[in-house]
Amino acid sequence: MQYKNSRRPLPDIARALSVDAVVEGSVSRSSNRVRVTAQLVDARADRHLWAEEYDRDLRDILTLQSELARDISEQVRANISSGQLRVGAVEPAAYESYLRGRSFWNQRTPAGLNQAIGHFQRAIELDPGYAEAYSGLADAYTALGYTSFSSPRDAFPRARELANKALGIDPSLAEARASLAYARLYYDWDWEGAEQEFQRAIAVNPNYATAYHWYSVLLTARGRHEEAFSEIRRAHELDPLSVSISTDMGFELYYARRYDQAITQLRSVLQTSPKFPLAHLWLGRAYEQKGMYREAITEFEQAGTSLKDWPVIIAAAGHAYGRWGHRSDAMMALRRMNELTKEEYVTPYGLAVIFAGLDDKEEAMSWLQNAYEDRSHWLVWLNLDPRFDNVRSDPRFQELLHRVKF
Repeated sequence: MQYKNSRRPLPDIARALSVDAVVEGSVSRSSNRVRVTAQLVDARADRHLWAEEYDRDLRDILTLQSELARDISEQVRANISSGQLRVGAVEPAAYESYLRGRSFWNQRTPAGLNQAIGHFQRAIELDPGYAEAYSGLADAYTALGYTSFSSPRDAFPRARELANKALGIDPSLAEARASLAYARLYYDWDWEGAEQEFQRAIAVNPNYATAYHWYSVLLTARGRHEEAFSEIRRAHELDPLSVSISTDMGFELYYARRYDQAITQLRSVLQTSPKFPLAHLWLGRAYEQKGMYREAITEFEQAGTSLKDWPVIIAAAGHAYGRWGHRSDAMMALRRMNELTKEEYVTPYGLAVIFAGLDDKEEAMSWLQNAYEDRSHWLVWLNLDPRFDNVRSDPRFQELLHRVKF
């Protein structure tokens, strides 16, 4: 989509995407008919290799996608398995709502995720047998839980229910397998079950970038860093323009404690997506671990311009202030977190983070216990989070790791 209205020469675009050929085309719609023109172009020579025109009923849009993919694969002599092709009829308005939902889901903001939920629900109302819409709705709820915009007890069980609903309609749907695996990881702490589901998702559709992306997150949490880097590199190859994937490449380097590499990666993300709040968050956390507290606070402030009063950012800044010796600023962050608890969900893990920054080990352990009772998904990172290094030797901390099934 970044190149939709671009005037850059096609060879330049192909080099940016690391591809040899590009599919171009146009779509026109009249009532319930759709016409697609498609052409395959040798990007290096900028010459046409193949062209075709398709005219179909809009309800057959998924069948058309499969036919088009199969035709192109024959031209490039590639093999595509049946599991990679979605076939069957879909209500046109439902399909459009689904696509809008995915677009808003990619924003990862509270407003965007709530709009995504509305579009996915609309798609299901229009076509109750539309498995992809249930999977999209599941992903919207997991995103609300992961970002702590919503309580984990509200978000993840709902996501798991919706993913299972999608699989009940279409057991071969890779998106739903990945959705279910994500909930198993972050809410059930079912490490083995989540890993098996991610592997099934990849087996069903080896070109689904999100499955590799989320699988790499699980591998990182388990401390299997080289495997994680391999999986997220594959995700990036499949979707090189995904800001979320590029950001999480830095996030995974951070948890591997390769801070210089994380900083380089996250800076490169922000060169092309300067307002993406998660990239600012993880860059700030990497700076903090390097002792670059001023730079860290600047990044947290940048993240806050997009997500005002996000407890995750306030907690990150509070911890950095505490470690920097700016106790009054850390206490101010703590007060703001307590104020927000009267208005919205605030993760107890964030309060534990601030107390750890203040070196108040008793309060940090108390709030980590609250996070466990809250079923906080952040506990998946407890074994790696460097902000808790000052309480790591506490027997209560080790017991908590055991209870989160490490």
